[in-house]
Amino acid sequence: MPRDLPIGNGDMLVTFDERYRARDLYFPFIGKYNHTAGHVQRFGIWADGRMAWVEEDGWERTLRYRPGTLVTDVTLTHEGLGLLVRCSDCVDFEETVWLRRIVVEDLLGKPRDVRIFQHVDLSIQENPVGDTALYDPGAMGLLLYKGKYCFLLSSCDSHKCGIDHWAIGTKRIGGAEGTWRDAEDGVLGRNAISQGSVDATVGFDLPIEPGGQAYATLWLACGTDVEGVRALSADIIKRTPERFISRTESYWQLWSSKEKIDLSPLPAEVAELFVRSQLVLRTQVDNRGAIIAANDTDITHFAGDHYSYCWPRDGALVAHALALCGQGGLCRAFYRFCASVMHPDGYFLHKYTPDGRLASSWHPLVVEGRGVLPIQQDETALVVWALRKHFEISRDLEFIKPLYNTLVVKPAKWMAEYRDRTAGGRLGLPQPSWDLWEERRGVHAFTTAATIGALRAAADFAEDFGDMGRARYWRKAADEMVGAMRAVFWDAAEGRFARMVRPVYSPTGEVERYERDMTPDSANFATFAFGAMDPDDPMVAADMAALMDKLWCRTEVGGCARYAGDYYHRVVQDDPENVPGNPWLICTLWHAQYCVARAKDREQMLPALDLLKWAAARAAPSGVLAEQVDPRSGAPISVAPLTWSHATVVTVVMEYLRKHAQLPA
Repeated sequence: MPRDLPIGNGDMLVTFDERYRARDLYFPFIGKYNHTAGHVQRFGIWADGRMAWVEEDGWERTLRYRPGTLVTDVTLTHEGLGLLVRCSDCVDFEETVWLRRIVVEDLLGKPRDVRIFQHVDLSIQENPVGDTALYDPGAMGLLLYKGKYCFLLSSCDSHKCGIDHWAIGTKRIGGAEGTWRDAEDGVLGRNAISQGSVDATVGFDLPIEPGGQAYATLWLACGTDVEGVRALSADIIKRTPERFISRTESYWQLWSSKEKIDLSPLPAEVAELFVRSQLVLRTQVDNRGAIIAANDTDITHFAGDHYSYCWPRDGALVAHALALCGQGGLCRAFYRFCASVMHPDGYFLHKYTPDGRLASSWHPLVVEGRGVLPIQQDETALVVWALRKHFEISRDLEFIKPLYNTLVVKPAKWMAEYRDRTAGGRLGLPQPSWDLWEERRGVHAFTTAATIGALRAAADFAEDFGDMGRARYWRKAADEMVGAMRAVFWDAAEGRFARMVRPVYSPTGEVERYERDMTPDSANFATFAFGAMDPDDPMVAADMAALMDKLWCRTEVGGCARYAGDYYHRVVQDDPENVPGNPWLICTLWHAQYCVARAKDREQMLPALDLLKWAAARAAPSGVLAEQVDPRSGAPISVAPLTWSHATVVTVVMEYLRKHAQLPA
């Protein structure tokens, strides 16, 4: 289920699903640990003897954000209860605390006995064993802890601070559903403590006059020691929780508008998606540098793993998008993170945890009896390429200087040498690695183009540092790869590039020839995107036209598939001519990027606007974008939000605005 409302500050992230249930709570890293393990944190309203949990069908829900902020603007209406509920959630921009302000309004014109209930189902450090929950009278709330992680839940209303009801008990053991069931009669047991696999529910009384309204604000403070969360909660009471919400709203309004970018050439829905995409990106960036692919734990039910890792490729493209829109300060920590995890030989492995550990992988060390590197070479290449783009924007030489050897010299040297130089491979293509979709091993058009862009970026850095010998060597290697792309990947009969070529080896281990895989693949947009070839090159133009023709979904939804026959979460199995795969946001927007790159006047950029409007139409009402959409209904598929999807929106919009300013009307 998509996460329609992520809120965070780089140390803490809370996500809500489409029914407004809190589902994920990450702390102290974005992506680690998820202290809910994806379990539902229920929120309910009891009124005049009737309970309605927010996931029930009686609610009408509108889930949005306040404009330009990471403060939610949620409206819940329940005709049966005769109540209108408005909620504002945020993670404070500085402190690790989730705050929720709840305003309840009577719609029946009579006195109301209303009680609010918040359920907390934590599995601290992603493990329910050994948790403790207790009522803390000094803090006027519930304290939950295990090891070094502590959480404190409390509240204030217009008359008092502290909770009115609470229950602490067992969950998912011996058939126990959890303490939320205890709330359905409007009364909780007030037991003092429980340990093991525990959960808790708290309640707040909100009597309402006829036609009137009342409010309460609750918060969940996170920390690494009991006294710390108690002090934070006491500070919230002293300064009032409303002040924390207000200051967070002001901070994000400033953050999202600090760069005076003229959005007037954009349709309103595209401009709104552009601003929202920057804010969503911020929720997925850890303050220590890791840029996380997605934080939607429901994907574990499909894959047995999640996306809460840092792929250097995804991170590099996100960092590039942030640099383009003036948020480059976030990128510096990412590049330092990359320097800390790079292999001593100059390449990145598959992916990394938010705290810089090697993450799970499905890339083997042995293929067909041959030892191989378990890598996707484009990940190494794109970090070098994006670092150069960052420098061209920021001109921050003091930042680049300590990274030059680690993130430029070592990977460029490795890429220039990790090429096939046998008798049949003298064109100097990269040696085989895994593709960006992490499914096939070979020599890929995307990888080759990214490596060309990286070697040219390294050569530019080397010239800046007076390292002329290396600059010439790396530029020569890049030029050789361009020639190899034309000679090996181009299929004259098809009139387009292969997505991948596989080397065929002689008995002595030399490359005799390359076999082409001509499956249409959106990843071939890389031929121009990283500077390998000119977007006006006839070969590039023919390939991009063929990809649009062969991969566009001919349904009312539209959009481009990843590649012909894509199996991942595939919805339509029996109509490959019209539905080659599910539409992906990034693959569709790559054609917008190509349109902008080729445009000679503003009119020629109009198809790019159409594709950006297509993306905006696929967003949730909150502005969140998924990885893919259903080709028939347009519903989100796989994780949401996908960080890469939002980064692509930002990149295309910035390239569009820059080109729009340069071109004649």
